[in-house]
Amino acid sequence: MGGPGDPPAGTPEGAPSGGEDEYRSVVFDESFVRAARLQEFSAQERMGDHTRAVRRRPGLHRTLSRQLLILVVLIAVAFGTAIYMGLRSPYQPPAVKRPEPLRMTVTPLAPTGRVPGSRSVSDLYAHSPAAELRVGAGGINLPPARRTSHFSDSQVMAALVTAKDYLVESALDPDVLTGGSPRDVRLLIDPEQYAQFDQSFARPEADGRHAATGWIVRFDPARTALADKRVRTEGTLRIVETDKNTLEVTSDHTFVYALRGAEHAASGASGASAKGADDERARASLFTVRRELHFRFDRDDLRMHRAEVLTSTTQAGPLACAAESASHLRPLLAGQKAKAGGPAGTDPYATGGTTPLCGSLAASAQPSLSAS
Repeated sequence: MGGPGDPPAGTPEGAPSGGEDEYRSVVFDESFVRAARLQEFSAQERMGDHTRAVRRRPGLHRTLSRQLLILVVLIAVAFGTAIYMGLRSPYQPPAVKRPEPLRMTVTPLAPTGRVPGSRSVSDLYAHSPAAELRVGAGGINLPPARRTSHFSDSQVMAALVTAKDYLVESALDPDVLTGGSPRDVRLLIDPEQYAQFDQSFARPEADGRHAATGWIVRFDPARTALADKRVRTEGTLRIVETDKNTLEVTSDHTFVYALRGAEHAASGASGASAKGADDERARASLFTVRRELHFRFDRDDLRMHRAEVLTSTTQAGPLACAAESASHLRPLLAGQKAKAGGPAGTDPYATGGTTPLCGSLAASAQPSLSAS
């Protein structure tokens, strides 16, 4: 027997079989029903008075708005926590130390007699304490580069190499020694010290801050020439970690230079006087400089191959105590002797300067040759 909607004679041939196929396009699946905005009350709910047959479900936009609000609150809390932890973090790097002005001392060492000289530079070295010193940069030896608590061995080596480069450029370069440009030395210092460096060369003063000879070794080219460009040297480099962001290097070296009078030093001499002057100028003498430098390096300095120069202590001779040594060193040459008396007078009422210092150059520090 056919269904209620079937024709009495049954479904005609070729027609759709069954009533469900006829309404299949309008049948809704369960997910569609659950998402409907209107929802029918249950039979129990409809038994109440004045109850409508359907109720309206909360809209999708309200659910999305609530989720968006929760997400914004979570992001704000996370951002605030990050800022708070950043401000409270115990691992913040300390404030960067500003470089200090270089403090310098240049002490002349006066000879007790005439300066020994010889036509042969090799004889001078052979008969002096400099006989065993090495030539040039070969005398500036680097200690083993061992890592520290906060610096790797490569960073320690970088500090030592920069200190050595400063010594080579400031005390061994023949161009710098004879009054040439100190540009290569300037490139090795912290930029915060440029102003002090530049003033030391533009307006040198013996005030413990602005002597050109506190930065480099250089001779007055009007009076002095190198008799040998191969400078003898010997000394040590020591490195320590002072805190987790700083390395310090101390250098202590002796440099020995062979010098003669400049070509035009005897201009104006004539006759026998000229002959004697030429003979005197032809003889070479040794000049000794003891330098102790103190360098400081932060991590930026190590990366940029530069240093902060903290202190410079120089003892040099033979020099006259009264000679001006802030701009150039003016050595006493072969056959010359220091004038009697100490350094230039000091005015205790004057301010802004430093008390001049002078020492005596021991005879054992000079070649054991006759001054004649």
